[in-house]
Amino acid sequence: MTADQTTKGSADSTAEEHTGPADCAISEFDDGLVDLLAWILDTETRARIYVYLRQHPHSTSEEVAAGTGLYPSTVREALAELTEDETVERRKRKSSGAGNNPYEYVAIAPSDLVKGVSGQVQEQLNAVFNLDRHLGTDGSDETEPVTITVREE
Repeated sequence: MTADQTTKGSADSTAEEHTGPADCAISEFDDGLVDLLAWILDTETRARIYVYLRQHPHSTSEEVAAGTGLYPSTVREALAELTEDETVERRKRKSSGAGNNPYEYVAIAPSDLVKGVSGQVQEQLNAVFNLDRHLGTDGSDETEPVTITVREE
């Protein structure tokens, strides 16, 4: 092993020491949260924008693009969809001077997001629960066994 390889190996091990299990756990949590939100919001792009807006409310589309690393046109399109779905609220940014005031965006609270999808999830779970009845392999009456209640504490 050469001196350069030894030095490189030391630098690598030092970098690894700074990215320990806690950093991996945070990264996995973040990725898991984005995956779950992507399922709820239909795309990873929309999920990343939602998370960014929860961290940075009242951001413009340009600020969201810069903060997420997404293309500005992609961000504008996703924000329009999120606004239409009432997941994000949009209003003109107030400015003391004359000129173009950009829109700023705020994401709804996570509890409101969950309330919005809980009914859909409940319907889908009940459809699965009653699958045998729909297929005609079970003679009992159809029931609504799954009830989802969302409470804020």
